[in-house]
Amino acid sequence: MIIKVLGSGCTNCKKLESNVREAVKQLGIEATIEKVEDFKDIMAYGVMRTPALVVDDQVKVMGRVPSVEDIKRYL
Repeated sequence: MIIKVLGSGCTNCKKLESNVREAVKQLGIEATIEKVEDFKDIMAYGVMRTPALVVDDQVKVMGRVPSVEDIKRYL
């Protein structure tokens, strides 16, 4: 599983990355977590608001920071 956190590095982006790491840890799954900060790459996903969460190339959330429990459901 490849999980991408899309965002510029703002506070919300960092919180999303932290929540993703915690969700993966709680589920005990194997996943690659990538941080995508290049706006061209972010726009390629059709994301207009960050932060955004992408799981296996599908945008799951954009423009907000989901809770750890929400992220676990997306995974």
